[in-house]
Amino acid sequence: MYDLTAFQRDVLYTIAGQDEPHGLAIKDELEEYYETEIHHGRLYPNLDEVVDKGLVEKGELDKRTNYYTITARGQRELEARREWEEQYVESLTSSAE
Repeated sequence: MYDLTAFQRDVLYTIAGQDEPHGLAIKDELEEYYETEIHHGRLYPNLDEVVDKGLVEKGELDKRTNYYTITARGQRELEARREWEEQYVESLTSSAE
């Protein structure tokens, strides 16, 4: 996961949180989070990148629409990332008390 951009990590989280989302559903979620428009030229190359890395699988709903699912490897990477983040977030919480 260390070789992903922050945007690619957000793409993974978005896909993991939905049931086989298509590109526009992922785009909508990211636009809500980023509070700005996500252009197709940014989204789809990043989707292809996480697919190429084996973190996401792409399927075809119809000739024009693909769906995305997190792979077992992608799930493991997300879990490892969350564990890594928690060690720092917990220390922030403890020091604030």
